[in-house]
Amino acid sequence: MTEPQPISSIQPTNLSAQLHYRAPGNPPSTLAAAAISNAFPGLEFDFRNIWRRIFEGIELHEADNLVVRADPEHQILEGCRLLRVAGEAVVGDVTGPQLPRGEIGSLTSGANPDGVTMLEWSNSLAKVLDDHAGRKVACEFTMQPSDNPVGIPKDPAELRSVDLVVRPLFAVSEAAQDRLAVIDEQLVQPGDLTRSLCSPWQNDYRECACYYWAASRPDYVNVDVDEQGVSVGNHWLSVHREPREYVLDNGRDTRLLTYDTLFREWQQHLRFIVGGRDYPDHR
Repeated sequence: MTEPQPISSIQPTNLSAQLHYRAPGNPPSTLAAAAISNAFPGLEFDFRNIWRRIFEGIELHEADNLVVRADPEHQILEGCRLLRVAGEAVVGDVTGPQLPRGEIGSLTSGANPDGVTMLEWSNSLAKVLDDHAGRKVACEFTMQPSDNPVGIPKDPAELRSVDLVVRPLFAVSEAAQDRLAVIDEQLVQPGDLTRSLCSPWQNDYRECACYYWAASRPDYVNVDVDEQGVSVGNHWLSVHREPREYVLDNGRDTRLLTYDTLFREWQQHLRFIVGGRDYPDHR
């Protein structure tokens, strides 16, 4: 009788292997790579919160280049906007046509006179983290606090440059001094990764406006386009489908479903959309 052979196993030792290792019994969704998105909150956690404390001495907004808090020595930066890190911009121009088939140009508005937007942190700061973790790096801010987005001024005198230490992403083993597949507690405090997830889930339908639920939630439905490229249709959360008009997402607009309605009566009001149009028997 042949004796059973011992079962060999592979033990992940380097950081990449540990990050991709799925413990027995854990579903695939427990892996970081399986998260819904890195730009918006996912179903499991909101990775944007990782970047809020990436620089020692300040705290950034998770979805904006705004400094929301600062240590006493950097108090002057509160309310200012981070524009460049290590010479690389963290804001970009917003361009496109003002009208259908119109000329491409800067998309400015009263709330965004410079026509710019912050670049998503996981893209704009990934190289900074890789190149400068644990070291100081030059960070350039607006000279004054600003509620609105601000472009990078041409005059360097209009920028405030401060050297800040980039916090490492991963914790380090005190015994072996090796990086662990664990986020450093200096970056995220208990509860940080889930603090910005919506609860109850219906909150997402009103809170997140366009495009967040792109795979499961429409935005503009029952759309028809005329020969000039002008469209008419309904906001998906419109209480009534007539008149057909797109209502900008506003929690106080009575033409749209309210939070309370979604919480209490979502089964009666949320419609199935098939081929971009209301399904006739949605109830």
